[in-house]
Amino acid sequence: MLNFTIQNVLIAVSDDYATVDVQVVDGAIAAISPNLQLIGTAIDGKNKLLLPGFFNAHTHSSEMWQRGIMSMFPLELWLAELYDFAPLDPEEVYLSALGTAVETLLSGGTSVVDHLVLIPGLELETIAIATRAYREVGIRAFIAPLIQDESLTAGIPSGESTQTHEPYFRSTAATLEIIEEAVRQFHRPDEGVNILVAPTGIQLCTDALFQGCTELSDRYNLCRHSHLLETRAQEKLAQEKYGCTAVEHLKRIGFLSDRTSLAHCVWLNDADIAILAETQSTVVHNPLSNLRLGSGIAPILKYRQAGVNVTFGCDGASSNDSQDLLEAIKIGSILHNITDSDYQHWITPRQAVEMASFGGAKGLNVADKLGSLTVGKKADLVLYDLTNLSLLPRTDPIGLLVLGRPSNVVDSAWVNGKQIVADGQITTINVDELRQELFNRSQWETKRKSETVAQIEAHYRTVMGL
Repeated sequence: MLNFTIQNVLIAVSDDYATVDVQVVDGAIAAISPNLQLIGTAIDGKNKLLLPGFFNAHTHSSEMWQRGIMSMFPLELWLAELYDFAPLDPEEVYLSALGTAVETLLSGGTSVVDHLVLIPGLELETIAIATRAYREVGIRAFIAPLIQDESLTAGIPSGESTQTHEPYFRSTAATLEIIEEAVRQFHRPDEGVNILVAPTGIQLCTDALFQGCTELSDRYNLCRHSHLLETRAQEKLAQEKYGCTAVEHLKRIGFLSDRTSLAHCVWLNDADIAILAETQSTVVHNPLSNLRLGSGIAPILKYRQAGVNVTFGCDGASSNDSQDLLEAIKIGSILHNITDSDYQHWITPRQAVEMASFGGAKGLNVADKLGSLTVGKKADLVLYDLTNLSLLPRTDPIGLLVLGRPSNVVDSAWVNGKQIVADGQITTINVDELRQELFNRSQWETKRKSETVAQIEAHYRTVMGL
């Protein structure tokens, strides 16, 4: 269904709402006005709210297999435990990408940025499998293969001790070759699949890897994605490695730009924030994982006041344990009411919606094509059922959507004009089969601390003064 008309639907206009018709022709928004001529299929928009699709702007799909089981650890120890699980297999990559896409769509997202964990030795196959899953569901995918060139222990500050780290199993050059080949094979923006260059972060990456990614980004016009200063330990590590902040260093080596999105950004100072504004970099706010891992509260209100673009992500489903984008938007908005007593700086529901849609598009260099209900933009749209009990009584629809606890409220969703959700159900894949596969390939279990995790924990506690 690439040509259709949504009739008598509610949309947001300035500080109010209007009832209009929305025409979609060849997968793009053709007209927005009351009483339009019917083009294509008629969609009943009565008692429904139409919004641009949101962006789940940072997640790790494969973590679905560990959700609910990870210890209450800070990031560095949580990662050690995550690495300690049995390695992924290709079928698990496929199923978890499907699951991530479905949960994102049913909570208002039409695009996902998957900082994709790669199976060692099967890196291109991993990317191919995730690409296939996202194509089958129909969500717009920004696949950011997660790469590093330093071993896990290098991500913890040394403190006063002398640390030696095992060399990473794959060279920097070999890693960059894999990413370049992935771009050749899978980067198809016009078909809804984008490849990003995505070094995991300063804690596990050399300058050579960052600079190689920057060069690939410039050569192929790719967006850049990375974690940045998620924890206090990473702040300390940056000072050890560079003698300055991580943000100052990333600017110096040329990684920051208007095509760069940075997940977390919890431990930045005012000078760092000014650099992000100057370079037009985007911050992806992941409030739930930051709370789950005790990382801290990112200074989102400061970012917004400085003119830094901010959007939302769920983060991986074992550091958040959910891919409910509406939940992340709610917590990511009201959490900051306790960080600034001047309520005029607080994030309103309408601002939150704009951050989740246009903010996500801007961070991925597609704001000219996505992120708002604008004639000429691609029809990545979500229709919400305003008769749902969790969106009643009838007060402010966007206020209810952002500040409430909406469940099962997505009536329909389209990506590039193709309908993927109808009557609250995914139409492109069999979700019951997916649910059964996820159930059959897993079992109820608890996690016990391994010797490796215990050793890393002992060093971490010493370095962090615990």
